[in-house]
Amino acid sequence: MSDEEQVPHRDAVISDQYETFPYPPRDPADETKRLVTGSPSHLLELNHYLFAGRRDFSQPFRALVAGGGTGDAAIMLGQHLADTGGPHEIVYLDMSRASTEIARARAAARGLAKIRFLSGSILDIDRLAPGPYDYIDCCGVLHHLEDPPAALAALRGALHSDGGMGLMVYAPLGRTGVYPVQVMLSALDRGEAPPQRVATARALLDALPPTNWLKRNPYVADHLQAGDPGLYDLILHRRDRAYSVSEVGALCDAAGMKPVAFIEPIRYDPLALIGDPDLVARLESMSWLDRCAFAELMSGNLKTHVFYANRQAGPKAPTATLSDDGLVPRLVGMNGEKAAESLRRSGRIQTRFDGLTIAIPVNEAECDALALFDDRRTVGEIQREADRDAFRRIFAILNATNSAFLCMPADWRLSG
Repeated sequence: MSDEEQVPHRDAVISDQYETFPYPPRDPADETKRLVTGSPSHLLELNHYLFAGRRDFSQPFRALVAGGGTGDAAIMLGQHLADTGGPHEIVYLDMSRASTEIARARAAARGLAKIRFLSGSILDIDRLAPGPYDYIDCCGVLHHLEDPPAALAALRGALHSDGGMGLMVYAPLGRTGVYPVQVMLSALDRGEAPPQRVATARALLDALPPTNWLKRNPYVADHLQAGDPGLYDLILHRRDRAYSVSEVGALCDAAGMKPVAFIEPIRYDPLALIGDPDLVARLESMSWLDRCAFAELMSGNLKTHVFYANRQAGPKAPTATLSDDGLVPRLVGMNGEKAAESLRRSGRIQTRFDGLTIAIPVNEAECDALALFDDRRTVGEIQREADRDAFRRIFAILNATNSAFLCMPADWRLSG
């Protein structure tokens, strides 16, 4: 498909922004220094939640990055799939040529030749690059579209019957202060070009009193840390909405999809914050999605919802579990033996998310089990060598904090 595909008129107001301010700002030269990783679309993560940990990446794997921006997801996924050595294809689709050129240059810097770059709208995916796809990434896109349910339904139509998606949409509570400033800037808008709109926004930001909710929200910082592109994307975007957990469920339902995991899972578990037995019992009687919605209201700091979803008629339990003795626990960003030694000294796993600290005590038996996480031993083997309950608890904690996943035995290692 030619890069000369025309942007539909309905999306021109959005594509014009990204031609001027590609987002997020990225320098292709940085690819020699680091791989930008994150969620969704980390290969271990998507395999765990969408393929029960059993996807064999020596077999062909086809992925779509819908609304690829400056390339974070396409580059990370492309590098990870290259690391496995298996056959694969990634189709990158975006409306902004400026963003596409940055993503293309990043891929070239890494020698990633199996990413195909296309220009166009998600709604035209059947014409531009028909499925089926084993996996679809759509991160930070749906909340900017004119008709998010229609776009998600179009992606569902391109998805393999056993495939899944990794998505991200904005969340309302953690973005407290953003939308009132957007309303003010809309009232001040005189139809100027993007650079003039940025100047107006900076003048307004300088005038905001300390009582303003954006000033009082220290966890929203794109307008302070990501230059003009970050400011424009945060408070000058002409089409921007946020979704609560319940609204994420409704959005998926309307498109024939269902969420199967939110990332990081511990942030969506109110039981990680509540110890009162009566409250625990009441929460345990709720559905999983209702508990996630409760956690969102309780923490108040979720700025986005990163989640995995599959077809409503897809696999009933796509997420990997410890009942599968043949899977291997894989750690992200740590070594099992070294992590176990560190935990023996501290006695707890502590995580911090936008001002919220969660500390979970660990014992010697759990540290002993963690020391056996060597990327080779299977669940069954570790349970024979370590205390079974201790192993299950330490894995559950690490998985909830996005540090451990399950996959089939494999000799590949992922970059980043």
